[in-house]
Amino acid sequence: MIVHRDYQNPGDSIIKIFDHKIEFYNPGGLGNGLTIAQLQSGRYTSFARNRKISDLFREAGIIEKYGSGIKRITDAFLNYGLLAPTFEVIQNGFRVTVFSHANAIKDGGVNGGVNLETTDIVNVDSKAIFSFIEKNPGVNVLLLMNHFEVPKRTVERWVKQLRDEDKIEFRGASKTGGYWVVGSEM
Repeated sequence: MIVHRDYQNPGDSIIKIFDHKIEFYNPGGLGNGLTIAQLQSGRYTSFARNRKISDLFREAGIIEKYGSGIKRITDAFLNYGLLAPTFEVIQNGFRVTVFSHANAIKDGGVNGGVNLETTDIVNVDSKAIFSFIEKNPGVNVLLLMNHFEVPKRTVERWVKQLRDEDKIEFRGASKTGGYWVVGSEM
């Protein structure tokens, strides 16, 4: 938060801690016309908003490589079996939400107690995944997880079901490819 904050914006950096998630908010948008999609894909040129601070953090060994944080954080959460963090540009700032566990309590659930596994069975199924892939060709597991707010294993189960039924197929390289409806054009 220290490195990425827009210090010319008078707003405060905010950390909100809930039972099932933590939200980090920093004043200032992404800058340089960068979008969240580019940020998550890793296809962008990194720039340091606060060069002296970022250089100091790099020399201290806190920053490994400029522009690699989002991917490293997301990978770490997924490898640990957690939901991928969500990233949003809101109110002239940037918010990152991390969830405490894969069965995180959904906001607005019955008395705050509906867990994610129950909710995803009720609200999302392989038909919803198929429809989303149909409308968004080339989508990958990470984007499906973030869109439907379900664990990686749930998405993989539905993708496997759709692949077994020959409804969708994977195209492209393992790291950069995605899913398409069978017979559709790229």
